[in-house]
Amino acid sequence: MNTGRILRSDELVPVPWRNGQGVTRELAIAPPGADTDDFLWRVSLADVVGPAPFSLFPGVDRSIVLIDGAGFRMTLDGTQEHDLTTPCVPFAFPGEAAVAVALAGGPTRDFNLMLRRGRVVGGIDVWRGPSVHDCPADLVLLHAVQGSIVTPAGILGRGDSWLAAHAPAAQVALAAGAVALVVQVHDAL
Repeated sequence: MNTGRILRSDELVPVPWRNGQGVTRELAIAPPGADTDDFLWRVSLADVVGPAPFSLFPGVDRSIVLIDGAGFRMTLDGTQEHDLTTPCVPFAFPGEAAVAVALAGGPTRDFNLMLRRGRVVGGIDVWRGPSVHDCPADLVLLHAVQGSIVTPAGILGRGDSWLAAHAPAAQVALAAGAVALVVQVHDAL
């Protein structure tokens, strides 16, 4: 039975943002081998170290979650403001929005989900331990924000991710204090 694959945090390769003003670490992309212009969905970690604008992704629905640092204020299209300062609270916004960032107090790391609008839909759930969860059928990735998490492929530590396989009746167990970001994606209706 295929149990998926674990991505260890120390194996992730940093690459420049699409606009060259930051660094990202790709966790997963579909279809495999796609690039930033033709993916259906993409999950990544980004380091925000200064007041750089986000890259534009027209036709893409984005969700972002603060996972480390004090966070930042996002200004979308010069009018809407959102303070991304509470860890593990997803915020959704359109990829074509011009997003300016003002740091709240130093570098941060955030978790990102991008979905090609009209082709796929999904989102990010937050699971907290101690708990045991049945894996939803559309689970594609689980990221350990903190603590120890047991998956069908092995144990995750802080910063590790599990690329899920479609294993029937799979369960995940979170130790006390553990926090997981759970990405679900399926075809749009």
